[in-house]
Amino acid sequence: MDVPAAKKYMIATDVGGTCTDTVVFAAGEPIRIGKALSTPPDFATGIFDSIESAATAMGKSRDGLLAETYLFIHGSTVVDNTIFTRDGAKVGLISTEGFEDTIKVTRGAYGRWGGLTEDRIKHIVKTERAAPLVDPALVLGAPERVDAAGEVLRELDEKEVEKMLEFLVNEKGVDAIAVSLLWSFINPVNERLIKEVAARVAPNVYCTLSSDIAPLPGEYERTSTAVINAYAGKITQSYLTDLEKRLAETAYRGQIMVMQGYGGLLPANEAADRSVGMLECGPAAGVIGGKSLGQLLGQPDIIATDMGGTTFKVSVIQDGEIEYAREPMVDRFHYSAPKIEVVSIGAGGGSIVSIDPLTGEPKVGPQSAGSRPGPICYGLGGAEPTLTDVFMLIGYMNPDTFLGGTMRLDVEPARKVFEEKIAKPLGMSVNDAAIGIYRLASAQITDLIREITVERGLDPRDFVLHSFGGSCGMLSSMFGAELGVKKIVVPYTASVNCAFGLVSADIVHQYSATKTLPATASAHEVNAIYEPMVREAAEQLKREGFSEETMQMEWSVDLRYARQVHELTTPVRASIPLDDQGLAMLISDFEALYERKFGKGSAYREAGIEMKLFRLTARGLLQKPEVPKLPFQGVDAKGALIGRRNIFVEARAGMAPADIYDFDKLQPGNVLSGPAVIHTPITTIVLQEGQRGSMDEYRNVIIEFA
Repeated sequence: MDVPAAKKYMIATDVGGTCTDTVVFAAGEPIRIGKALSTPPDFATGIFDSIESAATAMGKSRDGLLAETYLFIHGSTVVDNTIFTRDGAKVGLISTEGFEDTIKVTRGAYGRWGGLTEDRIKHIVKTERAAPLVDPALVLGAPERVDAAGEVLRELDEKEVEKMLEFLVNEKGVDAIAVSLLWSFINPVNERLIKEVAARVAPNVYCTLSSDIAPLPGEYERTSTAVINAYAGKITQSYLTDLEKRLAETAYRGQIMVMQGYGGLLPANEAADRSVGMLECGPAAGVIGGKSLGQLLGQPDIIATDMGGTTFKVSVIQDGEIEYAREPMVDRFHYSAPKIEVVSIGAGGGSIVSIDPLTGEPKVGPQSAGSRPGPICYGLGGAEPTLTDVFMLIGYMNPDTFLGGTMRLDVEPARKVFEEKIAKPLGMSVNDAAIGIYRLASAQITDLIREITVERGLDPRDFVLHSFGGSCGMLSSMFGAELGVKKIVVPYTASVNCAFGLVSADIVHQYSATKTLPATASAHEVNAIYEPMVREAAEQLKREGFSEETMQMEWSVDLRYARQVHELTTPVRASIPLDDQGLAMLISDFEALYERKFGKGSAYREAGIEMKLFRLTARGLLQKPEVPKLPFQGVDAKGALIGRRNIFVEARAGMAPADIYDFDKLQPGNVLSGPAVIHTPITTIVLQEGQRGSMDEYRNVIIEFA
């Protein structure tokens, strides 16, 4: 992608539940960052506030910065919020006649507890399937049939389509229509007929085809994906159209790219038609940022943790490779779309601390105060104690340095409410209760990380812990020590890591083809499947301004042993197009991956191996941030020491004096010992007693254990 001569900046803005983060990048210049409170429901205001924050730090006006910007990259929770708040469109669903209940049946009994917390799963008899996003009364069966080979057994009559649309649109008033017919991913002719008729008779109704959005096997998952896309589609289109309009009113004249849950970017107009792809795009960007940082620091094995205002998120990068979710789910709904595996719990800085009325035990989350009204200490009307208020009470946060000193926090109202609602009911002092809540949050996080490491055969002691997000730096020294990780890295961009991930991503288009081939098939047969996909992808990237030199085609194949029902996506490492040796390497790689997933000796080639799905990831490579190395300035950190105050120290089981440092005054090579607190303009870092902190040549803070 060509960069205009008069424009040099790339801006990435990520909208979170509490804060909106911005990263500004230009070749040969240091990364600049900005941060502001999110402003729901008008998120655009928070976006522009965040950009202005970065511009001010650069000594520029917001419009001056945008005038010099050639690419704007965006990540947003708009689709996630639409699903969780049930604020989407009124959807009608057209399925194959006789299969109208697919969306209600879900995955059989699994649908009763899928997506529930462990506490709720314990009472299995009391579980119910989640109410679908489409009213069962708005599900119609189309008189059509296509078989597994793609042959049309029963043609769909155009007049029947008109009748169904008349009922759904004119009588029932639906805003969007999802279409999911049997075997449409093999032959989409009948689905396309419905869309053509809908465009003619109901042009203002949003229409999603499963064969476009999820051309994959799995009847329920494909149908659910189409419904989710239809449910959130109109809101997503409106959101992105409004953002484009607001940006057009400024000095910005470049493209807008939108992050996807699989870790790549799409042009805004294409992303607007694929709203399901934006699910968890912020956390996905965070993982991309973690991988980029790991490559820079020579760290292939990473536990990437991110704690913002609403949730705590964790993912694992092993041997430099990102893990992808086998069965993506939003709320309690499965969907078929590639998504980076990120596991989360409702424990963030804004998570509300409460007492369970049944057990009398304290809880952290999952409800969050968000950015408005926010924690009590924000002074914006919050009335419930949060984890951020706890951080204030145990001495970790400085009320004068929040958001670079642009917003002063008030600890006394937080102390008063915390005492009444938490400390007194527990029969404890404010300090002891706050310390207990802090430990509880740390224990919840430790348990979650063990679930995705120890319970999957991974040893946290083999990994480096990356601590991202505005709140994570105040807890990572606790749970990192408990896990026994090699070391902790708190990046310079920690609090805006998702935005950093946005500028580290590429334009990515995903293609797939379904066909069953035995492992004994020839390389020629496999290449023949990929040829039309590669051709289409190259044409798409060329239209977007990429040359052949900046295109990258990545092949992967879903394989399984005969008669199994789940596949493993296996990357093609050999040169492409494949020869017979390259195909043999793919089969061997599948078996090695199978044993890594399910245990040594579990692979069994004699059962027969099948190739079921052929995937193409087409990348348009963008210019990446180059973080300059800074010279070491010596180990003495006294120049950054700004005072001492009492904080909670685990080794002392209570409050104790600690050194307080100003991040901006620390120099590469400086070393400090815990207990200590480092205040940055956008986050806070805590070192527990016995831990050693240092600043590396990229201004990351490295925490090591005695």
